[in-house]
Amino acid sequence: MASGTTEVMWVTTMQQQDVVDLLREQHEQIKSLFGRVAAATGTEKRELFEQLVRLLAVHETAEEEVVHPAARRSMPGAEQMVDARLREEDEAKHALAALYDLGVDHPEFDGKLGMLAEAVIAHAEREEAEEFPRLREEIPADRLRRMTGAVKAAEATAPTRPHPMSGESALGNLIAGPPLAIFDRMRDRVRDWRESDGH
Repeated sequence: MASGTTEVMWVTTMQQQDVVDLLREQHEQIKSLFGRVAAATGTEKRELFEQLVRLLAVHETAEEEVVHPAARRSMPGAEQMVDARLREEDEAKHALAALYDLGVDHPEFDGKLGMLAEAVIAHAEREEAEEFPRLREEIPADRLRRMTGAVKAAEATAPTRPHPMSGESALGNLIAGPPLAIFDRMRDRVRDWRESDGH
């Protein structure tokens, strides 16, 4: 009985989580992954970097396609703030692509990773201080909860690990490849979600 009650409470909590909660959680995961990539070596470093690329792609695509446009529409005078966040995200994507091209074994990788980490963390802090509180003020709670669907749509595009039966299929290779291509695939999926959600 106790375990059933716990399960119900967990489901209820998940149902109540809104996109702001989810993005804040991802900010913490991103910070942690930057540190883990920096500390790792060899194959582990490469795998952790792929995880970082995937998480950043999920996170930034949902923000660019759903969260920032909602902020622009709902918040008076938000255009300058949203434009600044979008510029920062575009710079981070290209820095991530440059790191991918460099390779984790390159002697300059860690230094450039550190610079990217600083920029991404500063970007996240600005979102949490400026944009996220206003989202909660201006957008209805049920809409913020529905917007978590954009994050889930992006996550579904790039599974954490290839399916064991996928072999060398495109689905199995979604977590590999150039970061900008991963961002493009996720953008298409999130736009499909947005259309189906009537947003």
